[in-house]
Amino acid sequence: MGEDTDHKFNIALLRGGMGKNTKKGRELRAAISSGEVDIVVGTHALLSRGMSFHDLGLLTVDEEQRFGVNQKERLKLICNCVDVLTLSATPIPRTLQMSLSGIRDTSTIRSPPPMRKPIISYVQEFEEGLIKDAIERELARDGQCYYVVPRISQLEEALANLLLKRIFPELRVIQAHGRQRRGVAEENVAAFAEGNYDVLLATTVIENGVDIPRVNTIILQNAQAFGMSTLYQLRGRVGRSDLQAYAYFFHKNDFISEQSAQRLQAMADLHELGSGFDVANRDLEIRGAGSLLGTEQSGMAARVGFDLYMRMLKKSMRQLRGLDLPVVPRSNVLLPGGEGSIEWEQGANGDTTSSSSGSYLIPESYIEDVEERSKEESESTQRLVEITSAWKDTHGSIPAELQDNLKALHLHTCLRQLGIDVVGLDESTGDCILRSPGLRPRHWAMICSQLPKRAPPKGLDVIFPARFSFSEDDTEITGGKKIDLQELLTNQKYSDDDEEWDALDEEEVEAMKEISSAANIKSLSEIEVHSYPRFVVKKIGKNGSRVDALLKVLLPPSKVVFQKQQSDKEKAKVAAELREKRELIAKTKKENEKLSSR
Repeated sequence: MGEDTDHKFNIALLRGGMGKNTKKGRELRAAISSGEVDIVVGTHALLSRGMSFHDLGLLTVDEEQRFGVNQKERLKLICNCVDVLTLSATPIPRTLQMSLSGIRDTSTIRSPPPMRKPIISYVQEFEEGLIKDAIERELARDGQCYYVVPRISQLEEALANLLLKRIFPELRVIQAHGRQRRGVAEENVAAFAEGNYDVLLATTVIENGVDIPRVNTIILQNAQAFGMSTLYQLRGRVGRSDLQAYAYFFHKNDFISEQSAQRLQAMADLHELGSGFDVANRDLEIRGAGSLLGTEQSGMAARVGFDLYMRMLKKSMRQLRGLDLPVVPRSNVLLPGGEGSIEWEQGANGDTTSSSSGSYLIPESYIEDVEERSKEESESTQRLVEITSAWKDTHGSIPAELQDNLKALHLHTCLRQLGIDVVGLDESTGDCILRSPGLRPRHWAMICSQLPKRAPPKGLDVIFPARFSFSEDDTEITGGKKIDLQELLTNQKYSDDDEEWDALDEEEVEAMKEISSAANIKSLSEIEVHSYPRFVVKKIGKNGSRVDALLKVLLPPSKVVFQKQQSDKEKAKVAAELREKRELIAKTKKENEKLSSR
C-alpha cells in the first residue's frame, strides 16, 4: 500500500507507546489530521483526546465487546455523520438489544469456513482424571493444548502449573500473561505456535487474535469466573482445522452462582458453528439489556420481562424519533429521456462520460481536474449551494449545461432526505410517482407542522396504503390543503398500536429490503408501487421541466427533515459532551476525596 501502488492508499498504525508527547506520535497525528493518511489502523489510542481527522467517513470497530463505556462515549463524539461498522462474535447485551429494537442495523454471518466441525464441549466439576485424559488424547494425535485460568495468581498454584507437572512430568509447558515484560507473551505464543511446547498455560490474553490450527483442545479452569463472551471467544481458539476439537469447562460447585451456572449451561447447549449470536442472546436473557443512555452495559430487564421491556422501548423510540426516515443511499430516477439522472461512467482514458442525456457531467473545459469533476452528492442542498459558489469564485460563471445537472443533484439530495428510492412516470395518467417505503403518517404530520401555513406543499400529494392506517381504504393527503395534524399524530388508527408492533416491525424490515434493491429497477411496472407509501405529483408536465416541478414541491419538506436531523445530532453531541464533563468532575472529586482521607 502507498502512493506507488495500484491502490495508492497510505496506511498508518497508531498504538500504545505512540502518545502525542512522542516524536513519532506527533508526526503520525499531524499526518492523520492533514489527510495525508487514508486508512488508520489502531487500538484505543485512536479514541484519545486531541485526535482529529481530516475527513473521517468510515469507522470499523473490531471486537466491539472489548470496548468499555468511556470508549463508546468517545465514539459518539467522533462518529457524527460517520458510517460505523462494529464487528463482534458475541455482542454485549446493550449492543444486541439496540440491534433487536431497531436502533442499530445488524447482519449475522452463520456460514463457517469449509471443513470445520462443531466443537464438542464438556461442562464438568473439576477432576484431575478428565484433564489427564484430555491432554493424553490430544498429544496422541500430535496436537497441542491450551490451559486457561482466570487469574495470573493461579498460574503458579498447584491447580495449574504444578498439577500439569505432576500428571505429566515430561510435559513441555510455556506461559503467556499480561504481566510479562513487553514482547515476552508474544514471543512465547510464537514459540508455542512453532511446535516447541505441548501446552500453553495462559490467562485470557489469548482470547483474541490467536490462530493455531494444531491446537484442538482447550481446558478452562474455574470456568465459573469467566463471562459469557470470554467463554465463547476462548472456545473459538480451537477447532480451526478439519480435526475434531474439544473444550472443557471445569468449575467448582462451591463457588458457582446462579448466573455462572446459566452461562456454563449455555456453552454446553450452544456448540454449533456460528452460534455466537445465540450465545449473545442467552447472555441478554441472563444479564438483562442494560441502560441505553447510562453507563450500564447489562441490567435487570428480567424484572419486567424481556418481551414487555422491548415493547416499552419500541414505544418510547417511536415517540422520540419523529423523523426516523430510512437512509436511501441512492435514488433511482426513471423519468423519460434520462431526465433527473446523475449516473455517470468512467471512460478508458479517464474521461467522465454520460450514460444518459441528463447525466451529472461537468465539462472539462470548465473544471480540468478529474477528481474535482467527480464530486459526490452532498447531504444537503445548502452544501451544494456552497460548492457552486466556490466554483464560481474559482472557475467563473457556471455553463448552462452544468446548471441543469446541478438541479439533478439538488433533486437527488431531496429524494434521499425524504426516503424516496424510486421515481417514475405513470404513463396512463401522466402523474409522477415517488415511492417512499419507510414513510409513515407520523413522519408527514411532523414535517407539515414545520412548513409555512402548517400545510403540505401544493401539488404534492401523499398516499398511505390501508395497512398503515389500519382501515379498509388508502389514506390520501392532498397537497395545498390544511390537514388536522393533531388527528394524524394522536388518532389510534395512525398510531403504532401495541397489538400491531410485530406487523410494523416486519414492514420496516421489508422497507429496508426494497430500498437496497431499488437500484436494480428499470421501470415502475416491475414493482407494485400502489402497495407502498408514495408521493404523487399530478400532471407533472413535459420533458425538460419535470426536475423543476419536483424541486418546487420537494425542497420545503426536505429542508425541514435536514434541519431536524442536524438539530438532533447537535443535541446528541452536546449531551454526550456534558455527560463526559460530569464523569470527569465526579472522577476528579473522588480522587480528591481519596487524597484528603490519607
